[in-house]
Amino acid sequence: MPGYGSASMTGTLERVLVRPPLAEDAPRWRDYGWRAAPDSAAAAAEHEALCGILEATGAEIVLSRHDPGNPDAIYVYDPVLVGDEGAVLLRPGKEGRRGEPAALAQTLESAGIPVATTLEEPALAEGGDTLWLDERTLLVGIGYRTNERGISALAVAFPCVDVVAFDLPHWNGAGEVMHLMSFISPLDRDLALVYSRLAPVRLLALLAERGMEVIEVPDQEFESQGSNVLALGPRRALALDGNPETRRRMERAGVDVAVYRGEEISKKGDGGPTCLTRPLLRR
Repeated sequence: MPGYGSASMTGTLERVLVRPPLAEDAPRWRDYGWRAAPDSAAAAAEHEALCGILEATGAEIVLSRHDPGNPDAIYVYDPVLVGDEGAVLLRPGKEGRRGEPAALAQTLESAGIPVATTLEEPALAEGGDTLWLDERTLLVGIGYRTNERGISALAVAFPCVDVVAFDLPHWNGAGEVMHLMSFISPLDRDLALVYSRLAPVRLLALLAERGMEVIEVPDQEFESQGSNVLALGPRRALALDGNPETRRRMERAGVDVAVYRGEEISKKGDGGPTCLTRPLLRR
């Protein structure tokens, strides 16, 4: 069996790509729109602890140190998608991240994951705007980071998949990212964590049509990334510490929730556990 294939958001996580924060990343925090300067040593410690949690679940860690000097490079969910045929290198809407997909190619190929497709100009697509509803349905948000050409390119890259697009809200404009996965995180085939006040009506209707139960994220925990949760397996989740009501709601729905500290790697750069990981293999 190949060591890749991740057309799922909630299957058991067996292999995952991560990129630790590097000392040369921190000085460029303003260039990439971070909220504050990360403390390099503290960020490294937080990331190491995150990897320890992932390894404790049985997941194999694939480590990359690509694109030094780019603090956003730790958010490896965005530059690549991994399907049954291999990796699809995306083309980020954020200009400072355009070099990440190509920089990741060697790491992926060394890990035995072939590059199947590379998105080209004028297509734009970031991983944070994509999620697998099931093995044959890829949901994609159209916003400031992913355009209609990107949707068309993804439909070509995944010819046997139904690519369903949704318009994303303006929120705070192009300078502050609003991804599709900013307000939805699947937790099982029939369960999703959602901040419904920002979710497209057609998305909510699709979830209802598929018989998916929705756990609502409270208003006071949306901007602290309460809705950004990584499924480690069916009803097993990893969440950013500091959103206690969201955690209680997940646990009441039968979800086993682990938390990690992300003062440096998540809160300052607006990237939660899904952003910090790119699943390579789920079963």
